[in-house]
Amino acid sequence: MDPDLFLVIGLIIGVLAVPSMLASYSEGRAPRTGVALVLIAVVLVVLAVQIKGGGYAISEIPDVLYSVIGRYMR
Repeated sequence: MDPDLFLVIGLIIGVLAVPSMLASYSEGRAPRTGVALVLIAVVLVVLAVQIKGGGYAISEIPDVLYSVIGRYMR
């Protein structure tokens, strides 16, 4: 599968984990869902970096994000 897609999905899931964790902390509950989302995001990002030979530079991430979104919006 496409490592760029893994990276983008991992980043999106990671961003979605933050509100879940904040809601859990503010309500005094254990952040189980947020932690699960963070673990899934980390696994996807690590998998993407391992599949792609040289990894990703920080400056490449916006280009990868836009190319994946553009590829699947057509």
